[in-house]
Formats: sequence, structure tokens, C-alpha cells
Amino acid sequence: MSNYQRQLDQLRSAFPPPVSDQVHDGYVVFSLLRALDQVDALKSQAPILGEPTQPDYATASAARLDDEGRTVEQVVPELVRSLEGMLINSHPRNQVNVSPHPSIASVIGVMLPAIFNPNLCSDESGGGVGEVELRVAAMVADLIGYDAQQAGGLFTFGGTGAMLYGVKIGLEKALPGSLREGVTGRAVILASEQSHSACLNVAGWLGIGQDQVVRVPTQADNSIDVGALADAAREQLSGGGRIAAFVATLGTTDAFGLDDLEAIHRLRDRLVEEFSLDYRPHIHADAVIGWAWSVFNDYDFQNNPLEFRGRTVRALATSRSRVRHLHLADSLGVDFHKTGFAPYTSSLVLLRDRDDFQSLVRERGQMPYLFHSGEYHPGMYTLETTRSGTGPLSALASLRLLGREGLRVLLGHGVEMAEILREQIGSCPELTVLNSENVGPVTLFRAYPSGVDTFEVKRREQSDESFAPKLREYNDFNRRIFQHVHAEAMAGRGVAIGLTDCYRRTDYGEPLVALKSYVLSPFADESRMKSIVHHVLAARDHVQAE
Repeated sequence: MSNYQRQLDQLRSAFPPPVSDQVHDGYVVFSLLRALDQVDALKSQAPILGEPTQPDYATASAARLDDEGRTVEQVVPELVRSLEGMLINSHPRNQVNVSPHPSIASVIGVMLPAIFNPNLCSDESGGGVGEVELRVAAMVADLIGYDAQQAGGLFTFGGTGAMLYGVKIGLEKALPGSLREGVTGRAVILASEQSHSACLNVAGWLGIGQDQVVRVPTQADNSIDVGALADAAREQLSGGGRIAAFVATLGTTDAFGLDDLEAIHRLRDRLVEEFSLDYRPHIHADAVIGWAWSVFNDYDFQNNPLEFRGRTVRALATSRSRVRHLHLADSLGVDFHKTGFAPYTSSLVLLRDRDDFQSLVRERGQMPYLFHSGEYHPGMYTLETTRSGTGPLSALASLRLLGREGLRVLLGHGVEMAEILREQIGSCPELTVLNSENVGPVTLFRAYPSGVDTFEVKRREQSDESFAPKLREYNDFNRRIFQHVHAEAMAGRGVAIGLTDCYRRTDYGEPLVALKSYVLSPFADESRMKSIVHHVLAARDHVQAE
């Protein structure tokens, strides 16, 4: 036996066996369990894994590949160590952002394709996972009110990817032939000031240009000002611009603002008639957060069978009043790794009419090495040739595990915890809620020094330009509070909350800094919410004493 063959025999043991082998299969399972045991040893009551650590990027940059390989048993500890000091997203004391809290079933949905490695380019490489992709798309289409027989969807690399598909299809409608010939005219994207930065990213990568993203003012509830949107759209059309897409945000990242999609849809139809447009501007709903609230479309709020608190019922019903119009969008983004309780990355772009994918189809001759068998070939129109099966399988796992009722319970719990926090903040004269008109699981709030009237100060900060120096002082005050709370959390004490440098801008253009609590953990409870106020007030006293 040659030297390479001897080494090959040793390396084979490091791979899951392609045929049934109970001994080898047992070694694979044992290796996974050992890794989980090592991670479990890092857990405590603190919201981080292990001890607080600072990444050593200089040493990491000096890493080089060894000549000799290592065993699985030698590799796993290094992998586990990379998690040390990381915030645990599902921990009830971690409320930094809209972070994934994967269910056990969805984790298995990632593990299985990780072992067998299906590629969703085609069913010849993806097998039945391609069928899962279609199944999940049909479930979500039916949930939001699309005709599931006519709708179509595919999984992509995130909410930005979903928006990229939506806007690209809209660009092909506004400027036909852009896929082959390039962008030959001026196209614009219309979105709110509170929309995700993905709008700028997508515009840049598609060649539309970031300067062609028209950011429209928002109202007090952080939804787009439809009157201002109408003015902006007419100005662009009158100046010869073509609308690649209206981007409606259903669940802004910071405040859970919900755009009025029904009004945007009516506006689009009026503009087509008013300007005799030879195309129908595309509407993409950036619903990566808010899509899940569709499970309340048929909830009996009057009888309230889940027995939510009154404030929670009001908040959920208000959300439904906007989310129930998702079926009016031409496309939308869905992040199961946000409000679907699945691991990263599990994002679906869904089209009301799957025939819209035809505008992205490439010629089969460009890919002579693909599509020789089977009947499902999304690789002919997807941006990615290679797409993992982890997204569809983890999404299916969560949908099957939770159903409509489970999602109602988890989302309703998050909103209920946010309402409890708001009540606690309202009882503290040193604190004030900023997004009081928003109804999701996120609370944005500010702390002030002693003696500040937290009712009057909000009005002055928003509208009184002479108050700008004080506003900046209070912005810095809240940043320092966040830094103190964050340091305590990373030391294993206290709670981990978030910060936004610009919740929204004042009437005179200054950013408003806000502390942020985003509750999605099923393990959060009333005592955890009360502890947030306790730790923030302690940090406030510390900063004020400085």
C-alpha cells in the first residue's frame, strides 16, 4: 500500500460514511455530542458563553496552514473556543437586536443538509430539498394571502438578497433588457428614511446608484409619509426617471415601523394611469421582520383565546391592520432567521407571480455543465449558482414545529414582554419611551440626568433647533450609559441591550440616539424585563456621578 493510500484510509474516518456503518455513524454522533458538551461547559447564568474575551485579530491575521492535519478531537476544541465571549442570542438577558433563536428542529434542519450537502441549483444536485423549497414558498404564500398556485419563491443569502431580487425584477420592468445590456437609463428606488440600509446596498450593486435611492420622510409611527412619497414619485417621473421599485418596509429594524402597503399600492396604480406609464412600477415589501405577524390575520381578537393582556391584544391587532396587506406587494422578503426562529441564514424571496422570474432567466447554453436531468432548475435564474439546502430545511422545520399557533404564542410573548418593559419605563421619571406609537417587540428609550422633564424634553429635542447642544449632550449621555451596561453584560453581569445612533432625525436634522430592547427569546419573563430598568438606572447613576 502506498503512502498516500495509508493516509487516505486515515482521512476517511474524518468524514461521515456514505453508506450505513453503525460504528462509524456512532463516531460521528459521538463527535457532535462531545462538541456540544464542550459548548455546554461555557454556559452560565450570564448572557455570554464562557469568559469575556477580546478577539486577537493580529494573531489571527498571522495564521498559516500547517503541513500536517489534525484529528477531529484536536480540531473541535479550537472551534468551540471561537464561541467564547459571544453573546447568547436566545438568552433572556440578551435583547440587543432582532436575533435568531433557533428551535431544536430548525437546528436539525441545518445539520442534515450540512452532512449530505444538497445544492439547490437544480434537482439533479439538490434532490428532494428543492421540493422543500417549493413547499415552504407555498406555505408562506398562502399565509400572507398570495395565490399559492401562482406565487413562487426561492431561498437566498439574506434580507438584502431578497431585496436584490425584488428590485432587479422591478428594474427589468422599468428598463427592459438591463440584464443583458446594462442599465441604460435613470432608475430610482423610493423608500422611507427608516428603511434598511440594504436599499443603498442593492442600488449600488445593481448599478442603479446609491444616489438614486430617494429616502422619503416618515411619520411619528415610523411609517412612510404616503403624501411625501406621492410627491417624490411624481417629481422623479416628471423628470424622466423610471421607478425600479417602491420599497415598503413592514417592520423597520429599529422601531418596528409598518408602512401602509395598501396606500402605496393605490398610489402606484394612480401613477400608472396619471403618467400613462408603459410599465407597472414594482412594489417590494421588505417584510423580513413583519411577515410572521401574518399568523394573526385570522386570530379572533375579540375572544382572545390565547388570553394575551389587553395592551398586547391592542398591539397585535394594530400590527395585523398593516401586515394583512402583504398580498398587495409584487415581491417580499422573509427572514426565518429573524422572526421564524431558525438559524442563519434562512431568507426567502417570494413573488406574487412566479413568471416574474422569467425576466432573470439566462440561456441554457451559458451553462453547458448543468441541467441535464430533473425538472426543477432555479439555477437558470438565481444570482447564486450554489445555494445550500440549510435555509429551506430549517424553515420547514420551524413551520412544522410551531404552526400558526406556536408562532402566535412566541410573537405575542415578545410583544407582551415589550409592553411590560414600557410600563416599567413609564413609571420612571428618568426614562422615556421614544417609539411609543410602535407595536412590536422592540422598545427604544432614553435616559436623562436628574431634573430633566422627560415629557417636555422629547418635544424640544424633536422640534426646537436651539435645543441642539443639549440634544447632543443627552445623545452622549445615552451612549455612555449603553457602554456601561454593555461592559457589565460582557463581564457576565446585568443585561445586554442594544443602541442605535439614529433612531430617527429631528426636524432640524440631528440624529436621536436611543437605547434598545428587542425581545424575541421564549425564555424572557417579567422579572427579566424589570431587571433592564434596574441595570439602566444603575448605569445612569454611574455615568451621572462621573
